[in-house]
Amino acid sequence: MKALLSAAVMAAFALSSGAAFADADAAMNKAGCMACHAKDKKLVGPAFKDIAAKYKGQDVAAKLFDKVRKGGSGSFGPIPMSPNGPDKIVDQDLKDAIAAILKS
Repeated sequence: MKALLSAAVMAAFALSSGAAFADADAAMNKAGCMACHAKDKKLVGPAFKDIAAKYKGQDVAAKLFDKVRKGGSGSFGPIPMSPNGPDKIVDQDLKDAIAAILKS
């Protein structure tokens, strides 16, 4: 019985985390992130897989949250990223998007 319960909990977690990433993708599309970024190739900004590789194993979610909010340049080249306030992407969606990007 314990094994069945554990399996059910694991399945529910797996399904919910997949849904969270789907929501993150939708939020990034709605916020306009995909105009400059792609999952697997550089456009104007870096590919999400390149961001994930650069920060692999580091606790950078708060740093990236701040970077998206304030904008800036220099991490991946000279082209600046414009600031993206909560009017473009709300805090929780941004946190979910950053988590999804770091798992790319």
